[in-house]
Amino acid sequence: MSAFKTLDDIGDVRGKVVLVRVDLNLPMQDGAVTDDTRVQAAKPTILELADKGAKVLLLAHFGRPKGERVSTQSLSMVIGAVEQVLGREVMFVSEIAGPVVKQVVGILPEGGIACLENTRFWKGEEKNDPELVKAIAANADIYVNDAFSAAHRAHATTEGLAHVLPAYAGRSMQAELEALGKALDHPEHPVSAVVGGAKVSSKLDVLKHLVGKVDHLIIGGGMANTFLAARGVDVGKSLCEHDLAPTAEAILDAADASGCTVHLPYDVVVSKEFAANPPSLRTCNVHEVAADEMILDVGPAATEALADVLKVCKTLVWNGPLGAFETTPFDTATVALARTAAALTREGSLVSVAGGGDTVAALSHAGVAGDFTYVSTAGGAFLEWMEGRVLPGVAALEA
Repeated sequence: MSAFKTLDDIGDVRGKVVLVRVDLNLPMQDGAVTDDTRVQAAKPTILELADKGAKVLLLAHFGRPKGERVSTQSLSMVIGAVEQVLGREVMFVSEIAGPVVKQVVGILPEGGIACLENTRFWKGEEKNDPELVKAIAANADIYVNDAFSAAHRAHATTEGLAHVLPAYAGRSMQAELEALGKALDHPEHPVSAVVGGAKVSSKLDVLKHLVGKVDHLIIGGGMANTFLAARGVDVGKSLCEHDLAPTAEAILDAADASGCTVHLPYDVVVSKEFAANPPSLRTCNVHEVAADEMILDVGPAATEALADVLKVCKTLVWNGPLGAFETTPFDTATVALARTAAALTREGSLVSVAGGGDTVAALSHAGVAGDFTYVSTAGGAFLEWMEGRVLPGVAALEA
């Protein structure tokens, strides 16, 4: 990952208008924000700029209005939650460019904060329209991107503005890029990766990229069944993409060629029904799965062996659970391995980076989300980074 400018390089911002791209795509229920994690992530950048006397204009999207004004997707819906987190008054502006924004800039005091309307109300946002970029930039002096979660989109406010204004990474973006750099761009070896989830098809590019980057690839979740089936194991009625067996074989061959050890479960937790604590629950060798059983978690012996793998590694990247962790007791392997990784991180022997919605939920469920070196709340952007793709919003910030 190339060098990029941060707030440390920004200089004197007193009286200057700073556009800050943040993630305010917040979950809501009955008109109220149910999780303000993304606002908390942006808080240090916003307050640092405001406290230095900048006029801060927040840019963000909310939902998928497809270039139309949709009242239920107005950012006015989240202003209360933003103010609560920041502990400051935030002015709402119903436009993102033009005379209305210019007028707001004129009356906003130094250190003042305003939130512009949902950028996706304008068709030019997702098209990265140069005219819209120019119009937004006309009312500002500096651009700061603090929304890694939207960095995989080449939109007007995530990529375009970085080319027409002095551009910097905010504190959240900086932390994310530095953590990801340590994990895969220039990691300390041996490196391990845990990749779980339901389907191989959703993470094909991730797996193909990782086998050339890591020393140990731990495959769990439903996707492990596809690899087991490719190896000739009868997985019963487990979730399995049998048509992808040749692809799984190709990934295993690529791993062999690059010196990456792939770890698949050799004992598993099975049941005839997918329900909490089912009566048919049992642990067995992978070669003993009955035709009417489904694999729902990694077994205790394999989990212990995976913990031993982590103990000899210096770096860990984690995306996806090892089993059907939302349902007890199929969370056992995920919780146990997550706690091992957390303990190794706490003692300073492991750099651990995790990301993706299910992963964050699983680590929180295990009570260790705060113990990993870095946990990314970005979904698509984190996955595309794991695939080795160039993220437009990041590339635009590179010096």
